[in-house]
Amino acid sequence: MPSTAGSGEPNSDLDATQPDFDVYQAYQRALADEETSPPLAAILSLTELVTRSDAGTMFELVQALNVGAESLKKRVPNQIGLAAGCELFIGFVTLFPHESANFSELKREIVHQGKSYTLSAVNFRSKIAELVLGFIKDDSVILTHSYSRVVTQALLHAHTRKRISVYVTEARPRGLGLKTYETLTAVGIPCTMVLDSAVAYVMDKVDFVLVGSEAVVESGGLINAVGSNQMAIIAKAENKPFYALAESYKFHRSFPLSQYDLPTHNSGILSFAHPTNRPASEPARSPRASPQRTMTSEQMDRNPDVDYTTPDLISLVFSDVGVLTPGGVSQYLVGMFAGL
Repeated sequence: MPSTAGSGEPNSDLDATQPDFDVYQAYQRALADEETSPPLAAILSLTELVTRSDAGTMFELVQALNVGAESLKKRVPNQIGLAAGCELFIGFVTLFPHESANFSELKREIVHQGKSYTLSAVNFRSKIAELVLGFIKDDSVILTHSYSRVVTQALLHAHTRKRISVYVTEARPRGLGLKTYETLTAVGIPCTMVLDSAVAYVMDKVDFVLVGSEAVVESGGLINAVGSNQMAIIAKAENKPFYALAESYKFHRSFPLSQYDLPTHNSGILSFAHPTNRPASEPARSPRASPQRTMTSEQMDRNPDVDYTTPDLISLVFSDVGVLTPGGVSQYLVGMFAGL
């Protein structure tokens, strides 16, 4: 990337101490753009932190970035995506060449590089969509889960070149499958909404499964919207390919061994509620008394938002760096952080 280093004069904006800067608010502002995913929003918020920081040495700057990253993680319930972005940016800053005698100039260049990366990273989805196209035949029937920007873009791109039909799961508790359904049907792609509980029922009718990701971890496994794991298990049993799409900024140095190793897991998830005591004279209501029975918000809170899919269930991972096996993801991730 071309250097944007200035004349060497101190930049007052970079050197000013601004104790009122809130990295979480910066993160929320970045997320307001529909095209910006949590890892990129994390990078943008940390670049703004660099701009506002009064750090005078690289050690102080990295320390401030680590504090900012921890602050973000504490304030965001699902920290997986933003953690991957923070990890990538802090690793970049830590290894950034700092021969310049003017530290303000160095910070300007770091900010420039961070912003340039996030601008170029939006195009990663187009690269992935083109890679996926080569695996889609005419009249393919595809099953997807929840809502993913990169999956949606891949399906929209495929629609311009191939005949496809798509089954979309409801994806409770957030119900984001409806967003995918509306986006695809708006351009004329034949779609059918599928209950999460009907995935096994529909699997025999599909050619392959296509899901997005919140993170791809060191094992080559996948963290994504809850329900992805059971979908992968059923696809494996039915001998159907299970493809994951992930931009490289979602590659995350984490090694969960089970669902309960995810950073989103807490003691409240899947905990048992205490039964409500009724007076002896009050009969229990029949389940048929309310035909529109749904989960309460408290019941939903006891359920996970994401789950972990083990690498043995994943056929291929499509990324802007190529089409990788889960083992290939592990090798790439090690090399990526070793050579930042």
